[in-house]
Amino acid sequence: MQEIVLEAEKRTIATKGALQVLRKQGRIPAVAYGDGDPMPLSLNEKSLQLALHSERGRNALMTLNVSGSTHPILVKEIQRDILTRKIIHVDLHRVSLKQKIEVLIPVHVKGEAPGVKLSGGILEHIIRDVRVKCLPTDIPPFLDVDVSSLQLNQGIKAKELHLPANVELLIDAESMIVNIVSVHVEETPAPGTAAVATTGAEPEVIKKGKTDEATAEGAAAAKPGAAGAKPAAAGAKPAAAPAKPETKK
Repeated sequence: MQEIVLEAEKRTIATKGALQVLRKQGRIPAVAYGDGDPMPLSLNEKSLQLALHSERGRNALMTLNVSGSTHPILVKEIQRDILTRKIIHVDLHRVSLKQKIEVLIPVHVKGEAPGVKLSGGILEHIIRDVRVKCLPTDIPPFLDVDVSSLQLNQGIKAKELHLPANVELLIDAESMIVNIVSVHVEETPAPGTAAVATTGAEPEVIKKGKTDEATAEGAAAAKPGAAGAKPAAAGAKPAAAPAKPETKK
């Protein structure tokens, strides 16, 4: 496999203005950490882009060349401009080829699941990166997950991943990587059903209230002298006085 060499130059810690001038010259500010003190560097932008897009992926082991002094390195973090997405800063990690390190490996799904194609299920890609431990020279660029045999309600767990030799899995072996789930369709009521139920329930309460009120008012009016009886209307004739009994002379 061809070695990826990243040419770099040492630089001094500068102001934001000086870093902008550096970027205009086609160079990217960087810092190499690990194995000693942090080392401020500047990288050739085109050379960096080629290295990052190699077939070995984002965890590609590279050789950092600084004035003839070489170091095995990994790209630790990339900072990009929010608007243009251009690289504005890179953090590098100097590693030892004899010491195991922890890295995140992307998981790629391959194949077409019968549970999706024939049964109408949905493929859920739950874990997209898995953490592993290995030597820098043994880092796989990615891990393939073949779903071409998965039926509905079946999945692949972390323990079923095919890891290269000397690569140790650091996540729970029972963690689900991908699975095929059925589509849940909620039943919707027929048009107008909810409206009819609501309309039919509410008038009953209102009607009952009015009937009770009317009954109470009628009972009160029937009792002579009852409190709350309505006064006679204006202009109405007064009720005749009761006739006196006749007395014999």
